[in-house]
Amino acid sequence: MKLVPLGDRVVLKQLVAEETTKSGIVLPGQNKEKPQQAEVIAVGPGGMVDGKEVAMQVKKGDQVIYSKYSGTEVKIDDVEYIIVKQNDILAILK
Repeated sequence: MKLVPLGDRVVLKQLVAEETTKSGIVLPGQNKEKPQQAEVIAVGPGGMVDGKEVAMQVKKGDQVIYSKYSGTEVKIDDVEYIIVKQNDILAILK
């Protein structure tokens, strides 16, 4: 199944939170708060949204930071995705 966003929506896949100690031991981020970093999986077409012209500024493959309590979580084929409006994306990581 393929997830295709509409309007100014963006599909994100949350990045896994891992922390490395000074000695190089990787600690899984299970007990910590979910990170707000994600990879863009799909981007809607933009266009007219609520009477305003919206140009999409993110593209597939970008790594972004998004608002903490935004979006809708969905699970497809045992993979969790978050669907957010482009306005909920705060920055692109480069």
